[in-house]
Order: sequence, then C-alpha cells, then structure tokens
Amino acid sequence: MENIDAIAALQDPVRRRLYEYVAAQGREVGRNEAAEAAGVARTLAAHHLDRLAEVGLLESGSRRLTGRSGPGAGRPAKVYTRARGERAVSLPARDYRTAAELLAEAAEQAGLDAGLCAAARRRGEALRGSAAPCGGLDEAMEMLAARGYEPHLEGAAEAAGAADAESAADAEGVKEASGAAARVVRMRNCPFHAVAERFPPLVCGMNLALLEGLLGTEGPVRARMDARPGECCVVVEASKNSHH
Repeated sequence: MENIDAIAALQDPVRRRLYEYVAAQGREVGRNEAAEAAGVARTLAAHHLDRLAEVGLLESGSRRLTGRSGPGAGRPAKVYTRARGERAVSLPARDYRTAAELLAEAAEQAGLDAGLCAAARRRGEALRGSAAPCGGLDEAMEMLAARGYEPHLEGAAEAAGAADAESAADAEGVKEASGAAARVVRMRNCPFHAVAERFPPLVCGMNLALLEGLLGTEGPVRARMDARPGECCVVVEASKNSHH
C-alpha cells in the first residue's frame, strides 16, 4: 500500500508539476524556485513539496541558497531532491525484477555477454524500425526521453545552479563557458538500474548495445560508455566525423 499511496500523491496536478520539475533538475531545488516553475504561491508549493517528501518521492534538507557562509549569509532554506528509491505498482502482483536478476546471473556465469549485446542491438534496431539513424543530439534526446532515460545536456544543470547565487549577467557567462561540454547528453535515469547495480558490466554493456541499435552507429551521433555516480552509464555525443 505504501507504493500506491506514493503514486496516488501525484494525482494532484500541481503536486505532479512540482515533482516533475524537481526530478528534472538533478540538483537541490528551493521552495521559491519550485513555486515559480509551477506557477503557484510559495506557501502552496511548500505544502505540496512536504507532502511529496512525506510519501517518499522527494528527499528534503536545508542549505544556504546564497552560497555564502558565516554572519550575514542568511538562514538555511529548505531544499528538495528526487528520492533514489523506486516506486512501482502491479495489480495483481508481479515480480519481473527477480526474473531479470536470475537471467542476468545465469548469463554472466555462462559468459553470454556477447550474445546478450547482439540481442540488445537487434532490439534497438527493431525499436527504431525503418527510420534512418538518429539525425542529431536534439532528436536523440527526444528518443531517449521517450524510453525513460531522462536525458539532459551536460553543463546545463551547473549553469542553472550558478544562477541561484549569481546575477543574470554572471549566469550568462556560466552558460557560455559550459557550451562545449553541453554537447554531451547524459541521462539521469537508467531504466535497468536495479539489475545494473548487481551486474554492472553485463547490464551496462547491454544498455550501450541497445542504444547503439536505437540511435544507429552510422549517423551524426554515437553512444559510448562513461559511467558517473547517480546517472546512466552511457552518454550520447556528436560523432567525431560529424559537423553537427
């Protein structure tokens, strides 16, 4: 019932907008920022954010949003981030995770990595269908978002975070400075996270092969492995021989 209560909390449209905004930032978000993004009053945003933390969809803490410390730095403000735990509901109950872990364990023990990657690449190609290889990073982000990867341009979150403490002019400078790095697409969510935690080489290799099939390997973008804590192990970037 705990998972049902958590998911039911998102039925309220304002609460859902707040949750989606916080989840999309990949960093701590204050009440003022969340309220402005959702288009509601701060007091209403605070109520809904605390409710989301109550049911375990968000985690809350406190920090000084000015970036300063010591006398005159102001009081710490309440901030929120998406909770790391997963929530799922199946009626009647199903346990696909255990089946996936057993299959991954058997594949790893039998040394079936190459066969699994080949099957994953074929599945990615089948998902792409008759379409040409992905035409660019913007198109790649749309495809990845549709598969639940939560893609974002590297550097965008850092620039937004700096804007909390700097003036608008300074924030523009941060964005310009991060422009080169921002052409790498990273993903905040791995759809295979639970199994990947137990069998990282096997599942991350499968994930890379799946995205190679989905995006194509002959177009202007490529997928490659570049693991980072808290994010998907695969990144997508412009191919070296691409002028896009």
